[in-house]
Amino acid sequence: MNISITQYFLLFIIYSFCGWLLEVTCKLIEYKRFINRGFLIGPYCPIYGWGAVAITFLLYKYSYDPLILFMMTIVTCAILEYLTSLVMEKLFKARWWDYSKRKFNIDGRVCLGTTIPFGLFGLFLTYVSNPFIISKLNNIDPKVLNILAIVLLVIYIVDNIVSTVVIMGFRKTAVQVGKKGREDNTEQITKKVREILSNRSWMSKRLVNAYPKLTAIKYRIKEIKQEVKENAKEIKENLNDKAREVKNTIKEKRDELQK
Repeated sequence: MNISITQYFLLFIIYSFCGWLLEVTCKLIEYKRFINRGFLIGPYCPIYGWGAVAITFLLYKYSYDPLILFMMTIVTCAILEYLTSLVMEKLFKARWWDYSKRKFNIDGRVCLGTTIPFGLFGLFLTYVSNPFIISKLNNIDPKVLNILAIVLLVIYIVDNIVSTVVIMGFRKTAVQVGKKGREDNTEQITKKVREILSNRSWMSKRLVNAYPKLTAIKYRIKEIKQEVKENAKEIKENLNDKAREVKNTIKEKRDELQK
């Protein structure tokens, strides 16, 4: 399939918007209220756009066999979702989604229940939506497409900059909260961060509402390691005491039998 860079970018925007619609609909069903999903201001979830571009660019060569395409889409999207979760966690010190309680998950970042729909999405994208969208884009004057792409790109870049500043505020707040007192409880840190952000700008409030399960990560690593070391030492001492008790009990029983 012959697709220009401009068309790839427009596909990215279109599928990012469709992903946002899907996320909003799912959360509307789950929470019975509108939630503007995604960490960006605009109505798009980039992970869906990147997934669509990856499928279009990398997997079209497997379109001759739906089963192979389905499996390759699952693998590709699982890798993309895992890496996205890992990178965002490293950058912003927060976990944006967690599948730990779902079956067949990997580190809580991906799970079978989400990758199978992505596989079906890959089939729909390759055989239905992409041919339709590309045919419509081919009917538009290339100059008009280029202007549209430039405008959307500028909006997208500005959105990323503003949203990143707000999200870094989450990280900074979480770090500050994590350093206060002696709490190392992730839930307590997350709760305090949410309370602080809810009293700030509307963007901060939107971030909190968009990710109801957003979780801060523990920061006092050195103290945590020290606590683990102390606990391990205490457990070892307890085990040694129990071992001595058992040994003495066995010796007493043996002495009684000998008598």
